[in-house]
Amino acid sequence: MDFFDERVLTALKDGKPRSFTALLNEVGFSHNTLQQHLERLMAQGLIVREKATANSFGRPKFAYHASSRTTKQVSLALQDPHVELVALPFSRLRHVCRFEKGGH
Repeated sequence: MDFFDERVLTALKDGKPRSFTALLNEVGFSHNTLQQHLERLMAQGLIVREKATANSFGRPKFAYHASSRTTKQVSLALQDPHVELVALPFSRLRHVCRFEKGGH
């Protein structure tokens, strides 16, 4: 987890959904940088993107928040610099465990 990921997770650790624009204003880095880190954090399952209700036509709006299953881990990782969050898909975890004694 790098500086940018930490900033995004710090902004979302309270569990309240935020729009991309609100999050962009809060973290203070460029549009593309935020988008790249949001995509990575979503792929790791640390944050969730949900379609926000809209009263108008046009592009859909999305809200981002820390997933309910990771809110506690995110808070702990941000408080303790020695804790690192790692998210692996099962297939990758299985590959890593294959080299352990008795692993599969």
